Amino acid sequence: MSTDTKKITLLGLGAMGTAIARTWLAAGYDLTVWNRTASRAEPLAAEGATVAASAAEAVAASPLVVVCLLDDASVGEALATADLTGKDLVNITTGTPEEARGRAAWAARRGASYLDGGIMAVPPMIGVPESGAYVFYSGSGALYETHREALAVPAATRYTGEDPGSASLHDVALLSAMTGLFAGISHAFALMRDTDVPPTRFAAPLVEFLTGMTGYAHGAAAQLEAGDYTLGVTSNLAMMVQANGTLLRTAEDQGVSAELIAPFMALMERRLAEGGGAEGTTGVIDLLKR
Repeated sequence: MSTDTKKITLLGLGAMGTAIARTWLAAGYDLTVWNRTASRAEPLAAEGATVAASAAEAVAASPLVVVCLLDDASVGEALATADLTGKDLVNITTGTPEEARGRAAWAARRGASYLDGGIMAVPPMIGVPESGAYVFYSGSGALYETHREALAVPAATRYTGEDPGSASLHDVALLSAMTGLFAGISHAFALMRDTDVPPTRFAAPLVEFLTGMTGYAHGAAAQLEAGDYTLGVTSNLAMMVQANGTLLRTAEDQGVSAELIAPFMALMERRLAEGGGAEGTTGVIDLLKR
């Protein structure tokens, strides 16, 4: 590896940025860092990082510039006066797909190559291979290949294509699925809240059951690709809508609001009314796209 490819600039030293910085320092990279609150850089300086006085100074120090800031607006603000000509800009700041596409066009006008990233991890997972942490990347394939080794130091990498918005879309799609999962878990714990079953005891069958249900994603994907929402169905929509009544009555009896699960049930009822009784729940996806 050449000296140049061992030089990295990192802008942003929140919990995630700091964790990432430490992995590069431990791996022997020549790291320049900048953070708006300068005191956050002091521990990294003690570990060998060079601390820049400004974002523009930090950008000038390395061919590869990685940005891990609060949001898209903070990226534009931090880089407003930096010379990005000839730089490889990797933005792992959480944002929307449209923000990523806009930032890619902005970077191109400033003379930089651009790669967007979506981090699928929390800070304690960074630098721990067995944690399963990874980062989605999209945008310049050439840039990705050039810096793939360096980018893989903090977490595994998954390239999703040339569309700069693809990594963010993958990120948000998975986080949205997680949000739905958390909603279901919250409702389940609420149902059990006033019983004599300790939450820690209930957690075991809850996790076991949900783990077994994750195969639903593969089944839904197969149905979507085949265009046949009855493919492999074992419990059809008509049966599930009928069963929803039991779930709702139980919630009522337990004094638990159904507000976390009722919206999905309403969509199931709409699909059933449209004639989807023999399907599973995949047809709900089409309702969401309208």
